[in-house]
Amino acid sequence: MNAETELALARLEEEAEQADRDDPLTAARQRFTIPEGVVYLDGNSLGALPRGAAETIERCVRREWGEGLVGSWNEAGWYELPLRLGDRLAPIVGAEPGHLVVCDTTTLNLYKALGAALSLRRERRVVLVDGGDFPTNLYITRSALAAAPGAPECVELEPGEDPLARIAALGDRLAAVAMSHVSYRTGAMRDLAAVTAAAHRQGALAVWDLCHSAGAMPLELARSGVDFAVGCTYKYLNGGPGAPAWIYVAPCHLAECEQPLAGWMGHASPFDFEPRHRRHPGIRAFLCGTPHIVSMRGVEAGLATFDGIDLAAVREKSMRLGELFRRAVEAARLPRVELACPADPAARGSQVCFRHPRGYAVVQALIEQRVIGDFRAPDVMRFGFAPLYLRHVEALRAARSLIGCVEAEVWRQERFARRADVT
Repeated sequence: MNAETELALARLEEEAEQADRDDPLTAARQRFTIPEGVVYLDGNSLGALPRGAAETIERCVRREWGEGLVGSWNEAGWYELPLRLGDRLAPIVGAEPGHLVVCDTTTLNLYKALGAALSLRRERRVVLVDGGDFPTNLYITRSALAAAPGAPECVELEPGEDPLARIAALGDRLAAVAMSHVSYRTGAMRDLAAVTAAAHRQGALAVWDLCHSAGAMPLELARSGVDFAVGCTYKYLNGGPGAPAWIYVAPCHLAECEQPLAGWMGHASPFDFEPRHRRHPGIRAFLCGTPHIVSMRGVEAGLATFDGIDLAAVREKSMRLGELFRRAVEAARLPRVELACPADPAARGSQVCFRHPRGYAVVQALIEQRVIGDFRAPDVMRFGFAPLYLRHVEALRAARSLIGCVEAEVWRQERFARRADVT
């Protein structure tokens, strides 16, 4: 590392130390268990462990299940838990109570949302998606359209294409727009309100995946007029590995739309055990099978980490963390390292991404140094910034480690180049 880079990093470290002294979210870090010496930059894949999670889950297993047995469906409130968690999550995403429920997976909930949207726009033939979206979103969208009456067409945006222009061009053929708010690969963020409004001008509906934005920034689903939204709880919401996802349905659609996966928990009276389905009139209609209670207790602990938290402060810190990291890495002018996300922090979610042809090996070397990010094929190194538990000085430590790994050409070491099953 040359003297010019060292000087730039020293100045940034002074800035980071001051930012930590001024941080209104400093105390929130105490709500998490972070391994000593680890800089955790993968909260955009799996959030850190909330301090109360293990106790909450153990109580569920030992007392509610172990002692209460089946009676806990009533006595411990298991039956209502998906709706209670939905109401607790609602203010975090700017939704009204009673219109969001925690259940199933993001993939299944996206299928439900698409089916419900298409049931409201039967005469329309096109759903617009982002061709670079998370693959499961594309898979399930095509499956949902193939199963819908008349098999509507799936139209994909090209890389860099303006969605507003394509929406206008599709006109009254468009049934719905379905895409992610924040790109899983690059962190680029779409204008949720503008895209939703553009869809509405054509009489179409807006279906959003908020996996990479819920819990990292203020969201205004109700105020923006979003029709349907889905998301996971294990990233910035800290619900734990494999934690149940959630689905939101706008009040104006709830009574009229048809949920395509009719399960017994979405029945108007599940314990009447009727042979034919009668749809529940409320958000419970979007439940399918028996709720995953133990995992939902993890979600409960994760949502508790947001008690009293100002999401505007979360977003402000998110952008500051990412900018410190980006500026530090770019100060080193590393060969073959290119920024893979928007340079403007207001145009990206809570992650910063760089490309490198041997990015996987670089990330593995960082992990060995206890700086944990992740990799997305073919060449993207992702670094997520979870403001509730990250310090600004840690962003600088991570940048120094990344610079050192690239300068040392760690990919020449076989142990870093060998691919694991999960990247």
